[in-house]
Amino acid sequence: MLRTCHVLYSQAGPSAGGWQPLSFDGGAFHLKGTGELTRALLVLRLCAWPPLVTHGLALQAWSQRLLGSRLSGALLRASIYGQFVAGETTEEVKGCVQQLQTLGLRPLLAVPTEEEPDSAVKTGEAWYEGNLSAMLRCVDLSRGLLETPGPTGNVLMQLKITALASTRLCKELTSWLRRPWDSLELSPERLAESMDSGRDLQVSCLSAEQNRHLQASLSRLHQRARAQHVRLLVDAEYTSLNPALSLLVAALAVRWNSPREGGPWVWNTYQAYLKDTYERLRQDAEAADRAGLAFGVKLVRGAYLDKEREVARLQGTEDPTQPDYEATNQSYSRCLELMLTHVSHRGPTCHLMVASHNEESVRQATKRIWELGIPLDGPVCFGQLLGMCDHVSLALGQAGYAVYKSIPYGSLEEVIPYLIRRAQENRSVLQGARREQELLSQELRRRLLGRGLRASH
Repeated sequence: MLRTCHVLYSQAGPSAGGWQPLSFDGGAFHLKGTGELTRALLVLRLCAWPPLVTHGLALQAWSQRLLGSRLSGALLRASIYGQFVAGETTEEVKGCVQQLQTLGLRPLLAVPTEEEPDSAVKTGEAWYEGNLSAMLRCVDLSRGLLETPGPTGNVLMQLKITALASTRLCKELTSWLRRPWDSLELSPERLAESMDSGRDLQVSCLSAEQNRHLQASLSRLHQRARAQHVRLLVDAEYTSLNPALSLLVAALAVRWNSPREGGPWVWNTYQAYLKDTYERLRQDAEAADRAGLAFGVKLVRGAYLDKEREVARLQGTEDPTQPDYEATNQSYSRCLELMLTHVSHRGPTCHLMVASHNEESVRQATKRIWELGIPLDGPVCFGQLLGMCDHVSLALGQAGYAVYKSIPYGSLEEVIPYLIRRAQENRSVLQGARREQELLSQELRRRLLGRGLRASH
């Protein structure tokens, strides 16, 4: 983790003059110990090696057989786990968060669990109820973080809905939602009323078993959203699931994003690498405005590019993704401009997380925040992964912006498979971390050469 350094606070705060572009030159790496820098460089280089990411789970199992669980676990803790995970115990997580807060960064806790669409179906409702219990423990931990030193702004938490509702159900709902003439009974208002009342919801397109699972899933989502003072950022997933996920988010928003609740408490995630994202985002923002609901958005580039293209090829359907990386950048920029304009018009009822490791996107956001007069510590925040993009995160945090680091936590057995899945989904991010690797190498060379010069005197 990062060491504290009080001198950095003399650089904090916005410029008194016009907008000044932030410098992402790795200057903040002087806050890290040499061992931390070395580990970060090694881990980022390993994660950029495709065979390691592709065969990560098999390699983990092989190392356990060859080295034994204890030695294999020690190596993981000293490398990948130590780089990307806050820890296993409550005290370890709080220690990590306190160090981040001292540097002007905030926690975005992530429970490492969800159902993968192509995996074997988990064992009934008990599996989802166990996930809910883990999330409610995370809520309690998130609330406890408010008592730690440092900035005490809104605490955020991530959620994959497929941890509480099966992918089979979400695929069935998506199929039905794509036939508007048949989907009127699946309105957000009807689902929200069922959440509130607890009365059974009968949807004609679902079997009796699926209706029972839908009702149980709505109850779990309602219990999770009811834990206020922890804002819920719902992750987007595959296009075969996203319409159903957005329906469930909309139902939660009807209940929890009204102005009287002080929301938005429930945010949806929009993936700029999909061709229809800008139009969906525009429509959803306008609909929330018309309904008088607060609106929360986490804007990402997207993590399922290869899988989406492969599915489209196999099914003979149109590729839903942007044709290339530049088109995705343009989509992200348009969505960012749209949301910043909405924030400037709607004020505290419209919130945005700029979830990006891309320096140009961050520069665009900071410039427009200044031009539109949006408070630096207001309804716009930034998000990056723990253990990555620290040269951007620290520059933002010390300039006075709200910056969150996505923090998974838990045991090796829980977190390593989760990290490997995230690495497989975020190959482009990991392979694109070359600049961060270069900055880490420069800082290590500077230290080694500096020590050599001191030793020669």
